[in-house]
Amino acid sequence: MNSPLLEKYARLVVKTGINLQKGQPLVIASPIECAYFARLLTEIAYKEGASEVTVNWKDELLSKIKFLYAPEEAFDKFPGWEKELYTANAWAGAAFISIAASDPEILKDVKADRVAKAQKSASIALMEYREKLMSNQNTWCVVSIPTIAWAKKVFPNIAENQAVDRLWDAILKTVRIDDGDPVAAWEKHKDNLKQKLDFLNANKLRRLHYKNSLGTDLIIELSENHIWLGGAEHTPAGIEFIANMPTEEVFTVPKKNGVNGKVVSSKPLNYNGNLIENFSITFKAGKAVEFKAEKGYEILKI
Repeated sequence: MNSPLLEKYARLVVKTGINLQKGQPLVIASPIECAYFARLLTEIAYKEGASEVTVNWKDELLSKIKFLYAPEEAFDKFPGWEKELYTANAWAGAAFISIAASDPEILKDVKADRVAKAQKSASIALMEYREKLMSNQNTWCVVSIPTIAWAKKVFPNIAENQAVDRLWDAILKTVRIDDGDPVAAWEKHKDNLKQKLDFLNANKLRRLHYKNSLGTDLIIELSENHIWLGGAEHTPAGIEFIANMPTEEVFTVPKKNGVNGKVVSSKPLNYNGNLIENFSITFKAGKAVEFKAEKGYEILKI
């Protein structure tokens, strides 16, 4: 990977993604395969005034070994040190960067109920931390860089190094690093998303009707006072940040019992280390009443 482009990407994440403030602590969650990027983020963060940078390393192969061979009760608890790491830093006003880069099928041989148990334990333990992030009390940003397994899944018919290069090209394009001035490009993009938000909020839509050639025919009713969000987020102190890089979405909340019809996937879904492919979900009065999947049915079921 071109070093200047990589540094430009890391700087964009630190300065625009989390909008790091001087004296602010930072927590980075990183797969060990992405250590080189985590180190670059750490260096730039310190140069930009971070008071402390903590990296929480993740090894998905070790996680798989645990899922395959650990006793069942191991998934009923969550490490106390990790809960403290995230909760204490959230209360200390830290920013959070998560590097999302994994093998899309790392857990395909793992029992789905074990993954579900571990997820539930993590959700309970990290509830306080996640509530602070979801209410924008802290700045946070999720970014991606290529891994070999991911690249080979996306580009299966070319050599390994070429696949990684192709995935790098795709990622850098989506986060606008290929633009001469990425910061200016993101300002333009945020303005564009803001225009879409203003249009949607001004028109007070009553329902959305989705269709595609694969069989999707879904009606989503919206609450009377719904609000559209997306693009840049702001903390209560007014600090702007981008929670996901890239981001192209604007979103709102549907009426609880107002979703009816069928949605059919147009692309595979990577969920919990598994791929769910060629699936559909049928909704009635807001509840999923039927679902199918050619691959990953048990994962979709959970």
